[in-house]
Amino acid sequence: MPTRATIDDQLKHLTDLLAAQDESVLAHFQERLDMSWIFHDSSLEGTVLSYHELKSAIDRDVVSDVSLIPTYDEIRAHKAAIDLVREVAAAGKKQPVSVDVLRKLHLALSPDDPEPRDGTWRKETPVHRLYFHDISAPDKIAGEMKKLDDWLQDPDTRKVSSLSTAAKLHFKLMQIFPFSRHTGKLARLGMNLVLLRAGYPPAIIHSTERQRYYEALKGPSSALSALMMDSLQNSIESAIKLFSEHRSGRRAMT
Repeated sequence: MPTRATIDDQLKHLTDLLAAQDESVLAHFQERLDMSWIFHDSSLEGTVLSYHELKSAIDRDVVSDVSLIPTYDEIRAHKAAIDLVREVAAAGKKQPVSVDVLRKLHLALSPDDPEPRDGTWRKETPVHRLYFHDISAPDKIAGEMKKLDDWLQDPDTRKVSSLSTAAKLHFKLMQIFPFSRHTGKLARLGMNLVLLRAGYPPAIIHSTERQRYYEALKGPSSALSALMMDSLQNSIESAIKLFSEHRSGRRAMT
């Protein structure tokens, strides 16, 4: 597992590269990043999307095949939630990370679901589900979410490394599993919200790590933290490689 010092050194290099890019390059990078984010996050949920589906949904192309409408709607909702993560991250202390913010993120992910719209939690434990770790009983969720909010607002929590807080928020939320749908996406969005606020890029957990991810959710939390750190380092290294290659290509043309 990479150390915080290693990641921070690599982040400084990436920050320098980003500062040297023009707006068109940065816009292209963010589009590629968002598509990768949605692709891998959806794959962790068991849905494999094609490049055409991602590109068409994000570009809001007209849907020629009505059977694709649910897929496009889900991609667009996911993109809206990512945009909201960036908005909240940019607000800084004006918008602290809280259960209320998590509710808003889930509503962006699930605009038509009754749970986020009505302000309720999961009412049953699904028999057939994607994740196989133990989750809270429905009658315990409200109390556990109150504890989660208290932990997020605790001054001692805010003194801890953002890397640690991001991983723990992810782990805690998945153990509670407050919503019937999209709790996994929500937990990863919450993790990345904490990371973005601290100046890190999103830690995108790749689809190839799906089994490792499922196992990490069974505990201890250090296993998920290690996976997050590996994913964060991969995100930084991939961006560094992209911009370094772009700079080399630009020099070759001059």
